Amino acid sequence: MIKIVGVVGAGTMGHGIAQVFAQSGFDVRLVDVSPPVLDRAETQIRASLSKFVDKGKLSISDRDGTLGRLRLSTALEDLVDADYIVEAIVENADAKRDLFRRLDGLTRTETILASNTSSISITLIGAATKRPDKVLGMHFMNPVPLMNLVELIRGQATSDASMATATALCTSLGKTGIEAADYPGFNANRILLPMLNEAFYAVLEGVGTPEAIDAVMKGGLNHPMGPLALADFIGLDVCLAILNVLHEGLGDPKYRACPLLKRMVAAGYLGRKSGRGFYEYA
Repeated sequence: MIKIVGVVGAGTMGHGIAQVFAQSGFDVRLVDVSPPVLDRAETQIRASLSKFVDKGKLSISDRDGTLGRLRLSTALEDLVDADYIVEAIVENADAKRDLFRRLDGLTRTETILASNTSSISITLIGAATKRPDKVLGMHFMNPVPLMNLVELIRGQATSDASMATATALCTSLGKTGIEAADYPGFNANRILLPMLNEAFYAVLEGVGTPEAIDAVMKGGLNHPMGPLALADFIGLDVCLAILNVLHEGLGDPKYRACPLLKRMVAAGYLGRKSGRGFYEYA
């Protein structure tokens, strides 16, 4: 039975994942090596919960209970008794494999290790452990507290029992788990990132301004958010990392990242989190 959930990485995705588990009654350990990142995560979780209270979707007592079930730490060792762990660190295969290797040596053998990766092979990550049958992908959508779908990715060695546990957890969180095969980008980003990349090329080639491109996709195709505003929201560095995984993993030139995207990331224009991307943010 899953009672204690660990989340490693307190960035945008990590603190959102920690929040939804804590809201659903789990004791949560949110771990990050950076104290400022943890402080920011706590502030953002409190703000998110307050919005739910203001909208009448959460009681004050439930908000306080959620915060009471959440523990923040800089020590990976605080996950030693976790029943289930979700990794939400940088989208880099080597970094993830190193973390899973450490978690494998630290936690009980029955603990399931999940990755929130949006594109990297679960089989590759699981091979860094001695329990690949208990390694799977649990790709939440951003913003985690609001989006109801979770991609569940089965690696080559992932067991049926591990997948069943992850599916049941999604239900406990009020979310729907949809299984995807272990291919670069899975379902969501295999489709989404080429669309975003084409929007980057459209800006590069002067086909339209970011405002015009986003307006067409919203007003003409009924997208809730334009592709360039969405890319800024995701993080342009994250978009670049996923496109690189698609390009390298599938070997098709159609996935090569737009030079404009590479240039913007090199300049530190990462979107909302840096204050500037295709748009500027206060």
